This record gives sequence, structure tokens and C-alpha cells, in this order.
Amino acid sequence: MTTSSDAPQKDAKLSVRNLWKVYGPDPDGVTSGDFAQMPLEQKLSHVRGADHFVAAADVSFDVAEGEIFVIMGLSGSGKSTVLRCISRLVEPTLGEVFLDGDDLLKANGRALIELRRHKMGMVFQDFGLLPHLDVVQNVAFPLKAQRRPREERRALAREMIELVGLKGKESAYPHELSGGQQQRVGIARSLAAGPELWFLDEPFSALDPLIRSQMQDEFLRLQKQLLKTIVFVTHDFLEALKLADRICIMKDGQIVQIGTPAEIVLRPADAYVREFIGDVPLANVLAAEDVMGPAHDDGKEHPQVPRRTILDEAIKLFDDHTVTVDVVDDGGRVVGSLHPLTVIRSLYHDDIVADI
Repeated sequence: MTTSSDAPQKDAKLSVRNLWKVYGPDPDGVTSGDFAQMPLEQKLSHVRGADHFVAAADVSFDVAEGEIFVIMGLSGSGKSTVLRCISRLVEPTLGEVFLDGDDLLKANGRALIELRRHKMGMVFQDFGLLPHLDVVQNVAFPLKAQRRPREERRALAREMIELVGLKGKESAYPHELSGGQQQRVGIARSLAAGPELWFLDEPFSALDPLIRSQMQDEFLRLQKQLLKTIVFVTHDFLEALKLADRICIMKDGQIVQIGTPAEIVLRPADAYVREFIGDVPLANVLAAEDVMGPAHDDGKEHPQVPRRTILDEAIKLFDDHTVTVDVVDDGGRVVGSLHPLTVIRSLYHDDIVADI
């Protein structure tokens, strides 16, 4: 199992350490005493042997400021439980959750309310719009909880509505909107309070495939503008690959692997992860920097691509006269080269894993 080190990273916005959620007649009792000193497998056997259910087991990870951290897994893997424990919609059995170095699990009721009002935003699969309020009123609702003046609330709500592409729908009611439009209202509402940490739990899974793809694109557009720190839960691996800076794959309440989309695809931790990547179109996932070789200096000028260019775009530069494409960093410096054989082999899991 792949987890983070015990000490929270200094530059992390959010750090989760040794998080457990146990259900049963006495969760606190079965995780007390010398429980902390037991090896993980012994802990799991101990809890399950006492007729308790482990929803999250020893979960640890860090999320950097401005990062999209996607937690994914099949139904029952524990991904939504972890999200709800972090936000304390569900109380964890054990563990620590640090936001800017402060342990959220030690916050009292009043402090937690203030954190949710000012630092956390949440979007769920159920849009949760209030049917008797129009779009402006729905988006402005959390600002009312912050006791903002009415005109300030409405002005900020209109700004968020325009940001999510719903200008002109301010006076519409939820029943007058499509599913995608309703989800945009939910996103605008969660952004209105200016959260530093944004939780999204399968926000697009109830949408039709085309609308879902459009909402994913919209989400990435918003993130480029807002640079929020995001924890995003999904069961869809292709969605995770499209959205994530890093992916955390869970199974049976435990973390199986954490890595960038390319790391997950190129170096799956086990057979469970390999099942997810079986039908992944690698050319649409891997970037030039993921498969490049050493820079090739033959004294000639070569076509260049930025290091994050998706491979499907980079390979279009090869033709009868081009056998080398240089990869450049953000400063325009050549950091490696692509060659046809390397690119072709990168599209086959076994070959590239053996070469790396």
C-alpha cells in the first residue's frame, strides 16, 4: 500500500494522517489500548474480528495548495467516507487532519461552523438547490450565513453565475434548468464564499455523458482561473485522468496507490490498478515529458513541444523528414527529445514499464 510519510509535508495545504473510520457497536473501544502499536494487518483483523466494519483504514496523504487531488475507487472502496471524514460531515474514529497546520479534528462545533462558512466549499452529486429560490438567491445563500449585506451578496452571486457560464439565468428557478445548469449553480454557490479548500464528491456522475464531459472542461477552466486546493471523488478512472494532478486509488478502505496520472498508468501498483488502466487511451493521457529520452543534439533544428503536451498532439509533428522532436520546459529550454520508436513503444504498457 502506498501512503505518505507520518509527518505532514511543510508545504501542504491539507494533510491527512492515519485516518480510520470504523463502524460497529464500539468503534472507540476496539481502536483503543495498544491498537496504535499493531501492524496494519493485525489492526484490520482485530477490528473485523470484533464484528466491526472498516470503512477507512490508516489513510494518509498530502494535498498541495492549488492541487487537484482525486480520490477514486469502486463502490464501497471508502473514497466518499474519507472525504466526509476530512470535512467532518462524518466523525473519524482515529487520525489527524491538518488544514494550514491546524488539526481540524480538534476544532469545536463553533470553530467548525466558521471553517465551513469561510474556508471550505462542497459540491455533491445531489445538486441540493432550494426549489423556491431563483439562481441568484441559491448562489447567495451561503453568503447570507456569513451575514454579508444583501447587495454585496447579490453582486457576488451574479459574479459567480457569470463565472460558471450562466449569465442570463439569474432569475430562473431550479426546475427551469437542465441538469448541467443545475450543477453549475451548485458550483457557483460553493465558490461564492471564497473557499480555500474545495470538496467535490462525484459532482458530475448524475449527468449525461456529453454534459458530463462539458462540465469537466468547465471545471478545468475554472481551476485555471481560481487555483483552488481541491479534493475530488470519482469512480470514473477516465475522469480522474482528465482532471487530476495526482490520483489516490482506494480499495476496501485502504490506499492502494498515489501518483500522477502518468505514474498510475505507467507503473500500476498491482492487478487492481491494472484493471483500471486496461482500456485507457495512452496517447491521450501521457505527456511528452513522460516518455521523452535524453536531448538529441545533432546540430540540427527540430520541432519543439512544451513538456506537458499530450502525446497525441506531439506525434503529429513527426513526418517523413522529422525523426526528432525536442521537448522544452516553461522557459523554452530543451529538456529531452521524442523519437518515433520511443513513442510507439510508450503506447504499450509492458514495453514502457520494462524500459523505465
